[in-house]
Amino acid sequence: MKQDSSSAGDRPTIDPDRIRACFAAPRLILPPVEPGVPAGLRPAAVLVPLVVREGGLTVLLTKRTDHLHHHPGQISFPGGRVEADDESPIVAALRETAEEIGLQADKVELLGRLPDYQTGTGFNITPVVGLIARPFELVLDEFEVAEAFEVPLEFLMDRRNQRLHSIVIEGHRRQYFAIPYDRHYIWGATAGMLVTLRRFLTGEDDGFAEED
Repeated sequence: MKQDSSSAGDRPTIDPDRIRACFAAPRLILPPVEPGVPAGLRPAAVLVPLVVREGGLTVLLTKRTDHLHHHPGQISFPGGRVEADDESPIVAALRETAEEIGLQADKVELLGRLPDYQTGTGFNITPVVGLIARPFELVLDEFEVAEAFEVPLEFLMDRRNQRLHSIVIEGHRRQYFAIPYDRHYIWGATAGMLVTLRRFLTGEDDGFAEED
């Protein structure tokens, strides 16, 4: 992986005011592109929950249960499909978040949307970013969510922790991002959307031509 020559101390702190300013005057960015994206994508939406804590912002993530049909056992943002009666992807993201982890919409300060992320598994995902007010209580849907946990935003936004890997599937080499943290392995669409968030907040334009 290509290393960033700057140290973590050289970068400005990513705090709520800085994030609000970024969404007030959003820059045009492109998300990572997954290979093999099919036609006829199904709309989905997720909430990227940024929790305001005394030690700094964290990102609230979930681990999906192992028996689910789509992406079992993977790390994800709360969210799901956009239903026909959802007025917008934002409504869908907030509804799914309340259903999956019990985090209600009145605890979310909506900041805006990141560019849609398209997956090789056939989803067009709209990431909705929001600041989460404390205190809050989570109530997990045990059928869908095995656990919920938080990761420091500064760690996730450090490009040195965003690793590009590749795998050969049916004779074709496919690349994907991964962000290992503690005992968790964040990869695929979730890692790709975190890369998008970093590019949005920092203005860094990178191609990640090199792999680990």
